[in-house]
Amino acid sequence: MARAHWRIDELPWDRFDAGRIDPDLVPLIKAAALVEFNADDYTAYLCNVFKDDPEFQEAAHGWSVEEVQHGEALGRWAELVDPTFDFRAAVARFRAGYRVPIDLDASVRGSRTGEMIARCMVETGTSSYYAAIGDSTDEPVLKEICRNIAADELRHYKIFYTYAKKYLEREGLNKVQRLKVALSRIGESEDDELAYAYYAANAPADAVYEHKLYNAAYKRRAFGRYRRKHVDRAIAMVFKACGLKPHTRLCQLASRGAWWFLDRQARKLAAQAV
Repeated sequence: MARAHWRIDELPWDRFDAGRIDPDLVPLIKAAALVEFNADDYTAYLCNVFKDDPEFQEAAHGWSVEEVQHGEALGRWAELVDPTFDFRAAVARFRAGYRVPIDLDASVRGSRTGEMIARCMVETGTSSYYAAIGDSTDEPVLKEICRNIAADELRHYKIFYTYAKKYLEREGLNKVQRLKVALSRIGESEDDELAYAYYAANAPADAVYEHKLYNAAYKRRAFGRYRRKHVDRAIAMVFKACGLKPHTRLCQLASRGAWWFLDRQARKLAAQAV
């Protein structure tokens, strides 16, 4: 049975420092806990798509164990910060309103290579996100949790990248096709998952879900956490997954453009909140 690379009980809970908590960060952690904990649904979907690849299925189950632990660790921290927060109840609320389609027997990306590239994009985003969150907090326990999660997500990227290369040899997707899959998956960050998780974790029980409202609330708190180094690293990972050379002039231009867009969005959202 797969085991995680670190244990929740071994985290430095005795060093928890309530005086170093950024209140604006807490809603993000609550939402992230729900998304991470929901990994089993994605695993079911992946095992359906790769039903004849037991080696990958084993890797997917190992990935799921670690993702679920991420959610449990973040949820425990959030409950420590806010004793009124009920992680399990928030998970139930999230799952009641947002479900991953798992009854598919073929990838929604059109190919198995595309599926692996899409997974690489997810791991790129999460690794960068938790690195940014970890760098933006001074609370010792959360900093350690984010360090561990970011490292896990980078390792997960490498796993999915390995399988992307395996299926690329069979399916032969060219760089343009791979880039289309990557951009499509990046664009899906605007879908309901993160916004609904934010709603399920933070909204009052009688609140009505509005995608635009909760998506903006999430992005306003999240985008300002990033620094240029996080974006540079993420774009290099995107390029590698698509078969493009990282650390080239083109990669630098893409990173500059991505940072300009993210920084502009962060400033705009911050101004709207004033």
